[in-house]
Amino acid sequence: MIEARRITDPAAQQVAFRIREAVFVDEQRVPAEEEYDEHEATSRHFLAYAGGEPAGTARWRFTEKGVKLERFAVLQRYRGRQVGSALVRAVLEDVRQHPQYHGQPMYLHAQVTAMPLYAKFGFRPVGDLFFECDIEHYKMVL
Repeated sequence: MIEARRITDPAAQQVAFRIREAVFVDEQRVPAEEEYDEHEATSRHFLAYAGGEPAGTARWRFTEKGVKLERFAVLQRYRGRQVGSALVRAVLEDVRQHPQYHGQPMYLHAQVTAMPLYAKFGFRPVGDLFFECDIEHYKMVL
């Protein structure tokens, strides 16, 4: 069973950081100083579980441009098992239920390989291909 839920305690937050480190820093070679930023404390973070085991993470936050979904990371051994979909679903539901959400645009910077996942939820690419940490991305909006 796959489930995703909002992080509410520091221990779960550390698990999410370890997942991000495994995926982004170790696997994709993103510099650690690029992975963690000033938005950690103000973002709403999520953990996904597969069979009760931590499998993925994501976060979202309000920006001047709307709501940005970001830091979606699924451990390699759990890919292809709907963990990413569970995260997107949980994040979208949380955004829509937030008292400060009033229909602002939702967007993300999608790695090219993850674009089909986001497209399933209605996100569409806008603009040109760009690079973040030497990885190809497109901005996608809902």
